[in-house]
Amino acid sequence: MTAKFEKINTNEVVLTFEISEESIKQGLEVAFNRVKKNLNVPGFRKGKVSRQVFNKMYGEEALYQDALNFLLPDAYDNAVEETGIFPVTQPKIDIESLEKGQPWVIKATVIVKPEVKLGEYKGLTVEKQDRTVSEQDVEDRLLQEQAKSAELVVKEGAAELADTVVIDFEGFLGEEAFEGGKGENYSLELGSGSFIPGFEDQLVGAKEGDNVEVKVTFPEEYHAENLKGQDAVFKVTVHEVKTKELPELTDEFAKDVDDSVETLAELKEKFRKELEEAKAEAADEAVADLALRQAVENAEIVELPAEMVHEEVHRQMQHYLNDMRRNGITPEMYYQITGTTEADLHHMMEKDADVRTKTNLVLEQIVKDENIEVTDADVDAEVKELAAQYGMEEGAVRSAVSVEMLKNDISMKKALALITDSAVEA
Repeated sequence: MTAKFEKINTNEVVLTFEISEESIKQGLEVAFNRVKKNLNVPGFRKGKVSRQVFNKMYGEEALYQDALNFLLPDAYDNAVEETGIFPVTQPKIDIESLEKGQPWVIKATVIVKPEVKLGEYKGLTVEKQDRTVSEQDVEDRLLQEQAKSAELVVKEGAAELADTVVIDFEGFLGEEAFEGGKGENYSLELGSGSFIPGFEDQLVGAKEGDNVEVKVTFPEEYHAENLKGQDAVFKVTVHEVKTKELPELTDEFAKDVDDSVETLAELKEKFRKELEEAKAEAADEAVADLALRQAVENAEIVELPAEMVHEEVHRQMQHYLNDMRRNGITPEMYYQITGTTEADLHHMMEKDADVRTKTNLVLEQIVKDENIEVTDADVDAEVKELAAQYGMEEGAVRSAVSVEMLKNDISMKKALALITDSAVEA
């Protein structure tokens, strides 16, 4: 079979290919065997008519469409492989010739991957990342743990920001109480931003037993239609004022926080190591992101097919929903919980979809130009990593993901490593 292609637009080609006479004979035989099963011909039992009789009665051409349907998928795939094009859409098929005794000629119009001209992608210079951990960082981490262990105790005197007040409240529009504006024995941390703007500030200075009128204006984007932009008054009774009592930073506190340490000094040293690891990991990720972004910007792609961007959106949607399913959340549950729709998720995934598509194309081209190979050992390691990540058996991972897909992912990771490992911070 011979095949050739002609570019008719930037990323659109017409692929012309032949189906050989030998293949046609096989296709016609398959088509005849399928058709004859349902034929009732006088003088023959059902399904037993001969090919010669069929051709006389109906003509061999009656089998052409069925034969073509059988032969076309493999013929198209072989033509794609022979010409080395990379289609990204289903082909539009046009029949050029189905002449008897001659090879059949087919044309397929298809969108293909765009050509990628790589720029610099190795030894790129990126902004230097800060990997140092200061004493203040360690102290801040310690204070966070201290705050987590704080206890609320009743205090005498006026409420301050960060104190918690236990209140009854009821909201009014004019003289009329509105639905959903009432609560009893509600614990509210002042400054937490839990209530609408202005509410918590007006309780600063209140004491136990005080009755306070809190005047607010509901935001224009408030969820309740009848309250948007409305001025309201809340009648508030303060039952208690509580403050956070922090534990002392002692060796006992350290052991309560982490039973693997004996002293406060050991806890601080452990926090330092954790912060250093986290900061180094964040810095490495930042370098990788900056280098990859630069490599993609340095590459030249004349025109990105809209079909590829659209496919990237749907791939990201599927990946996102699959992660939800692994956590026991169906797409229907996700949309209900978030109050969104499939269209909303599609819109969310559209952001930067063109950049992600271009990034994938650049990485694929690096794989090709660098002759990056993936070994069986690479696949085994990837399967182990995925199994550990999702809490699955390795056999289940292999059943769920094709080897070719794994190899593609691994090769892309290797291409990314080629960019990031050679990047220079300055």
